[in-house]
This record gives sequence, structure tokens and C-alpha cells, in this order.
Amino acid sequence: MLAVDLPGHCRSSGPALTSVPAMADWLAALLDAAGVQRAFVAGHSMGSLIALDFAGRYPERATHLALLATAIPMTVSDTLLDAALNREPEAIGMVNEWSHSTLAAKPSCPGPGFWLHGMNQRLMERVSARGEAHLFHTDFSACNGYTDGLARAAQVRCAARVVVGRRDAMTPPRAAKALADALAQAGVAVDTVTLEAGHALMTEQPDATLDALFSFASRPPRDAR
Repeated sequence: MLAVDLPGHCRSSGPALTSVPAMADWLAALLDAAGVQRAFVAGHSMGSLIALDFAGRYPERATHLALLATAIPMTVSDTLLDAALNREPEAIGMVNEWSHSTLAAKPSCPGPGFWLHGMNQRLMERVSARGEAHLFHTDFSACNGYTDGLARAAQVRCAARVVVGRRDAMTPPRAAKALADALAQAGVAVDTVTLEAGHALMTEQPDATLDALFSFASRPPRDAR
């Protein structure tokens, strides 16, 4: 399994890439460097756009496509873009608030002293401190500017699974419907799994998220067409 930092993020040197297609091309180059010809590709939020773009433009290299907390288009408000550029701590606070559906999600909040909001806040602050300047604005702008989602969906050839949070305020389930429909219209075997969570699927519902991925990965690879 490869879980990587994008260029300019934490342990990967920069510069940060400014568009989703550039990030997908970087992913293809990464797999080349690792000697991986075909892969199960999964991504959350912006990562889901990268995974989709990769699977659409490199269809022979994707065995499965998992899209978590996705949306097409993935519109970012002017308020958040402005905060990310000029007041990054404020932007981090906004994202942290909007990412969670509750103050103490179970079972991912096992007891006193374990605080999902604080953990997520510190993670974003760490990315901000270790990444290049205005990194959040760069990433949000890439999401906001990505217009190829439905075209890429038409090029996907592997099975796909969409995983959404019922109470996601950032990429609500309805925002993933057009993408799921486009995949189905392209002949892709696609299904949607809905979890009782907000945008932070992996921390609010870690077991359910893993179950959704593992059960999908257990299916043999197949071409959509």
C-alpha cells in the first residue's frame, strides 16, 4: 500500500502542484517509480478528484476506483478561498468545524481525553507549518478549478465505489450523484455507500470506512467495457 504526501505537503518536497490533472500525472509517475503497473486507487475529498482523473486518463492502470467524500463540481466558497489565502488559521478553523458532524463521534472517540476536533486541527496546523506558503489556498483552488470530472468519469474502465457521509456539510451526498450517474452511464459497475458521518469519514467512522474499502477491494478487477 502506498499512502503518500503530495509535492509540497509534509514529507514530500515542493513545489506544490496547482491543478488536479498535474497531481494525477504525478501519481502516475510515482507508480512508475515504485514499479507498480496497476493499482486500486482511492482518494478523499481533493484526493478523490485526483483518483478520478488518474482512472480516467490512465484507465489501463486502475483496477478499482474508490471515491470518498467526493463532489463534482467540488466548489469552494469565495469566503473560504479568501481566508485560506489571507488568514490561514481562520480557514483551518472553518474546515475543522465543517468536517465533523458531531462533537464526539462514536466509536472513533473512545473515551475522555480523545478529541477528534483537536486532532484534526493539529493535523492541519502541522501540514501548514511543514508545507509551503499558502498551501491550503493552492489545494482549494485546484478543487474549485477542476472542471473535467464528468469527462473523466466517461473514460473510467474499472469498477468504482462512492463513499459519502450522510451529514457531510462540505461535499454533501447530493453533490456526488452526478458523478455516480456519469460513471454508470459509461458502463462502469458503480455503487454508493452512505455512512453516518460528516466530511471526516475516516475519523468519525473508521471501521465503516475500512469495511467499505476492504469489501470493494476483495472484488476481482474487471474492465467496465
